[in-house]
Amino acid sequence: MGKLTSPRTIKDLMARYGFHFSKRLGQNFIIDESVLERIIKGAEIGSEDEILEIGPGIGVMTEALCEHAKRVVAIEIDTSLMPILNETVGHFDNLSIINQDVLKVDLPALIEDAFEGRRPKLVANLPYYVTTPIIMTFLEQRIPISDLVVMIQKEVADRILASPSSPDYGALSVVVQYFTEPSIVTRVSKGSFMPAPKVDSTVIRLKVRETPPVALLDEIIFFNTIRDAFGKRRKTLQNALSSGRLGLTKIEAGEALVEAGIPVNTRGEALDIHAFANLANAVARQKGK
Repeated sequence: MGKLTSPRTIKDLMARYGFHFSKRLGQNFIIDESVLERIIKGAEIGSEDEILEIGPGIGVMTEALCEHAKRVVAIEIDTSLMPILNETVGHFDNLSIINQDVLKVDLPALIEDAFEGRRPKLVANLPYYVTTPIIMTFLEQRIPISDLVVMIQKEVADRILASPSSPDYGALSVVVQYFTEPSIVTRVSKGSFMPAPKVDSTVIRLKVRETPPVALLDEIIFFNTIRDAFGKRRKTLQNALSSGRLGLTKIEAGEALVEAGIPVNTRGEALDIHAFANLANAVARQKGK
């Protein structure tokens, strides 16, 4: 068998196993070996690291992970890929493959069982259609992992990494930056995949914070403040906060903004995470939290 990054090898496997790419599952396999090298380096994967991989496909990245890490547990939703994975990476004794939908798995139980309480690194070439749900599931549910190193659509990465007052800045930016320290590992062109997607990709590393960067009186109010602020981007914060999840009147929203030292005509995209924390804490005090 040739290299798994070779289009010829992939076509041969597909022909022998009757496999067809699924648009529904967003299947795009890496065919650029340098991309794998950059991911391994950017994720700082060493011989003592344990890895949770999502969407191994035919095992292109799985093979590289198994060669560098102590242990790899891969979750693959597509049953038709199981015999291919058995051929391509089944010989690794540090690999376990689970044929399930990651969004339906009891992730805390799986990690406790597979990694015996240790926190693995999540490494994944994520299908574009489930990128945000998967990332937010791990963060909001506080699944015990140390890092998320994920290949995602360039536009989503730009939103995660965006700064205040930039066009890409939004609720996703603030929430992800609350839970993690995000950084770019590498940019990846559409030609690095088979089949080639319509857009370029970015590999980002989200290093899970030990403690949040801001002190909050009520985390739920903080998240709702962010979502209300960006729910109607053209509205000022006073109007946005008085017509959303927080249930504030316009007067209450104005009072919270004044207490937080924010002009009432400010829009959400102007606030950084610390300003959002001050505003959310002002709202929490109003509600007696």
